[in-house]
Amino acid sequence: MKLRVFSSVVRCLASCSLALVSWAGGASPHPVSESGPWLTYEGGEGPGAGKHVVLLAAEQEYRAEQALPMLAKILSERHGFHCTVLFLINEEGLVDPTLPSPFKEEGRKSLVPGLEHLEKADGFIWMSRFLQLKEEDLDHLYTYFDSGKPIVALRTANHGLWRDTRPYQVKGNEVTLDELLGGKFRGHHGGWKQEATSGLIIPENREHPILRGVEDVWGTTDVYRCHVDGKVPEDCTPLLLGQPMKSLERDAPPNTEKEALPIAWTKTWVGNEGHPSRIFHFTMGSAKDFQNEGVRRITINGLFWGLGLEDEIKADNDISIVGDYEPLEDGFKYEEFGVYPRPVEDYR
Repeated sequence: MKLRVFSSVVRCLASCSLALVSWAGGASPHPVSESGPWLTYEGGEGPGAGKHVVLLAAEQEYRAEQALPMLAKILSERHGFHCTVLFLINEEGLVDPTLPSPFKEEGRKSLVPGLEHLEKADGFIWMSRFLQLKEEDLDHLYTYFDSGKPIVALRTANHGLWRDTRPYQVKGNEVTLDELLGGKFRGHHGGWKQEATSGLIIPENREHPILRGVEDVWGTTDVYRCHVDGKVPEDCTPLLLGQPMKSLERDAPPNTEKEALPIAWTKTWVGNEGHPSRIFHFTMGSAKDFQNEGVRRITINGLFWGLGLEDEIKADNDISIVGDYEPLEDGFKYEEFGVYPRPVEDYR
């Protein structure tokens, strides 16, 4: 009798556990409250089940406020990741890419609520430009740099903090974003808003997991010059060169007067805690660029690689856009392009 009762209890507990797992989408609950000036996307089944990715959209030129929620939806709905998207906001609590950067007012700081959620993150997709963060927000960011967790740095991340910001330090030595990411913005190599970029896979690194399934990379952002001699540092692995094209048209020929320069590479970073972090830096990444399948695939592959999920990088992984996606033009003509402060929920 006791055995039958015990067996019934076990079956009941197992049934309840399965129901709970099913209700939770096969993963733990999202670690961030949805009630805040950020967006949360619940994950479910897939290679990212139970993992949390924070995406930072905090720049003024390339419409990251549209691109990163789009990426978050792909990651959550197609691959199971919990995602949290953080934004640059104004004093009224609106997402505001029209804010000047840097500020003219002495002591004024960029408002990016939710950087404390990096403490609960397994991965970080980063796109900011010339931020002037508060000290506690810098602490959250720099603690993540020491965590051993991966960073996918897009386009402007390599000049993501203003130059008068308290520098990140390792063992008392200042570390620049150039050192952290393996390159920085040193100028426009391609013509800004004049020459598109075509990605060229570096043949000797074609078998790198990040390039799995990547066949076409193209976008209207120009090629950045990120290195003094046109070559990545020795501690980096270059994956993709960017060839400037003669116009912004999809079928424009290459501008052969300009050499192709590195636009995507990997490296390993070790911070104060001694933990190695996988870094993937990709210097494309406008909202318009992400209409291209190759741009989306290499970015998402970069996150998988950073998290050690190389075996889950399949050439045919679904990286199709979820729902509607109509990105605005990049640049600073805000009124002309329809860019103005909006509530966070407008970007869901």
